[in-house]
Amino acid sequence: MSHVGVPRGTARKRRSLALLTTGVLTLPVLAGCSSGDDGSVAGFAPQDIAVTGRDLVAEGGTVDWAIDSVPATLNAFQADADSSTTRITGALLPTLFPLDAKGRPQLNPDYLESAKVVESEPRQVVLYRLNQQAVWSDGREIGAPDFVAQWRALSGRDSAFWTARNAGYDRIEKIERGADNLEVRVTFAKPYGDWRSLFSPLYPKEVTGSPNAFNDGARTTLKATAGPFRLSGVDKKKGEVTLVRNPRWWGSPAKLDSLVFRAVAPQDRAGALAAGKVDVADVDAAAAHRITQAAGGKAANGQPLAQGPGAAPDPATALRSWAEAHGSNAEQAAAAQAAREKSRAAAEAYAAEQGRLSAYVVRKSLEPAYTQLALNGESGPLADDRVRRAVARALNRQELVDTVLGPLGLPARPLGSHLALAGQPAYEDSSDALGGQDTEEAQALLADAGWTPEGAVSKTDGTKAGSEAGKKSGKDAEKKSTAPAAGKAGGTDGKAGDAADRRGPAPDDGLYIVGDDGKSGDGDQRGGDGDPVGGADTHVLAPAPTAGFHRSVLLRQAGYLSESGTSQDVPARVSAQDRRPGGAAGAYAPAGTAAPAPGADGRRGPLGKDGKPLTLRFVLPSGPGAEPLRSVGDKISAMLDSVGIRTEITKVPDESYFQDHIASGDYDLALYSWPATAYPATDDRPIFAKPVPATDGSLLVEQNYTRVGTDHIDQLFDQAVSELDEDNARDLMKQADARIWAAAGSIPLYQRPQLVAANRKLVNVGAFGLGAPHYQDIGFKAPQAAGAPANQKKHTYEKLR
Repeated sequence: MSHVGVPRGTARKRRSLALLTTGVLTLPVLAGCSSGDDGSVAGFAPQDIAVTGRDLVAEGGTVDWAIDSVPATLNAFQADADSSTTRITGALLPTLFPLDAKGRPQLNPDYLESAKVVESEPRQVVLYRLNQQAVWSDGREIGAPDFVAQWRALSGRDSAFWTARNAGYDRIEKIERGADNLEVRVTFAKPYGDWRSLFSPLYPKEVTGSPNAFNDGARTTLKATAGPFRLSGVDKKKGEVTLVRNPRWWGSPAKLDSLVFRAVAPQDRAGALAAGKVDVADVDAAAAHRITQAAGGKAANGQPLAQGPGAAPDPATALRSWAEAHGSNAEQAAAAQAAREKSRAAAEAYAAEQGRLSAYVVRKSLEPAYTQLALNGESGPLADDRVRRAVARALNRQELVDTVLGPLGLPARPLGSHLALAGQPAYEDSSDALGGQDTEEAQALLADAGWTPEGAVSKTDGTKAGSEAGKKSGKDAEKKSTAPAAGKAGGTDGKAGDAADRRGPAPDDGLYIVGDDGKSGDGDQRGGDGDPVGGADTHVLAPAPTAGFHRSVLLRQAGYLSESGTSQDVPARVSAQDRRPGGAAGAYAPAGTAAPAPGADGRRGPLGKDGKPLTLRFVLPSGPGAEPLRSVGDKISAMLDSVGIRTEITKVPDESYFQDHIASGDYDLALYSWPATAYPATDDRPIFAKPVPATDGSLLVEQNYTRVGTDHIDQLFDQAVSELDEDNARDLMKQADARIWAAAGSIPLYQRPQLVAANRKLVNVGAFGLGAPHYQDIGFKAPQAAGAPANQKKHTYEKLR
């Protein structure tokens, strides 16, 4: 059993848990971006926000913006902060380094004149110089006291502050005033490369200065703000949060008079748009399709609607309906005529709604979040990394991406990194560390782990699980492999993943990195002696040809691999017969391992071990918004079935999907999403940290819900977060990503689509992609006709409905 500990080092708790607990994480919200930037990077989709110069944006008006719910708190540093908290506070509070369209932190001149590391020895010192006009809405200038109060609240040193995160703040030694009131000098006790992530959002000292104010004072109100808008009111009964223009704002003034964030459930948003209740809303693919078709009541190609009550019936249905309505049976005819009348009324209502939806446009991009297949490595068959790798090698990720992104016209490329998205400077495809789809290799890995067709129907006669199972198939693996038998995999009783035996220390597991010896991990490029030809850019985790490899199998009792991470620990070559063409060496079983033969239909028969079938429990949410996720799950199930892995799909309520199944570890396979970040060394460490035993014998997993991790991955994160050279930090993160791929606990599939319906007259709003909104620039496009007054309130401003 495992439990989730308080996340250690979650510098952006709302970044991770907001998506988890609100259901956005578990259900891929079909939303995205698509215009206004260079799309030269493969898989990158630019923002689609109708970029318009401020001189072409009208003054005044109100925008109603749909959110999932009124936030439980306006304190972004508390555990129950969510995506609505983030959206609202972004318009109210200082963000010192907002993200640009490619997800890069950029200094915000509205708050800072400069910010830089001025000393690195003996201590790192960052000097902030504030914009001299920057003031809170109560008139007090923003200064060092606000920085000090936030540091003390979030440092973790005072447990009276109910904070969900302290990463980065716990490394600060002191904060003091600089040469004048505009300078803030921050000295770190430990180097912190992600220092730009701190103090965003920045709260006034009135919120962070005491535990009572921090814990309760900012949940439903903010007495002082410092953004283009200020908080006017929170009405939980109406489900509204109202912001109005901040008269003390010193930057470019907000174009709108007010912003109203309105709680609208995702399934109700098409109706809310048609009724004119909201102007901006994230929508799913079905709603986006309706809006796209709404032009003139016809589809985009000018043909009649293909869905809804207004869709034309097929000829057979139309003929049958007419015949029933005009038949000789009076009772049936009356019922048929009533049904036809009801359908006609519904069609008219639907057509009217479609007409109103024509006032909106769908803006699309890729959301800064990705959907993954999670493999729970705590116990059962997936405690064996060979089985996890076999699952990964059975997947056609491109087919899965095409299913989700292809119909939306978004870049359909499988995601190649756990730690960055396409378009970000740190992005690099490291999936070669695991390898692509290869049915034969998946079967060989399963056979090496002891899962065979024979094992599904009868117990073995003493043969141990692992590569010895291959001997029983008559392939004489011992003669062809340099590695001895693996012995029992997972537990002392021969059953993989016996939780009672998985909590020992993790000595060196005998792994080495392909590429450190100058040889490629690409199985397709080989010299005459079977060795790879050329160098390797991606370091691949691969089996060593020594007993150390088999020692690592026993260590998988703990649900993770421990690795020294150096190529000198074991011989630097793998024998040629252990190398197989088609991908990275780290994803292969030893040569000579027999793959189960396909059946007459080309599919593999069911696999088993000791009479137990290889069946994995695949947990998926059951709600209406999870239909795309279930479609992906069905395809994954079919892909695994083709290699002999059976899946048992369990559909559970959306509200219990995360807490009762993902966080608690009650699953074998699951689909959920993680948000992207500009600071992976800080934000992603808890997601991939190696689980550690708790005092009660359970596992503390932080946010690593796959329960798969290694010491070396943790070390790379620790090195990167202390690295002040950005290039070196990125290199360390790329190394960590390759090892995360090789561990095969998380298989990234695709960046989630982002579809945003927006009033056609609105500009500078829509699918923001990797970037942050500029709330002061959002507004209605100014009328083109000369002489038309621009500065109007909402009740006089003509909004396109």
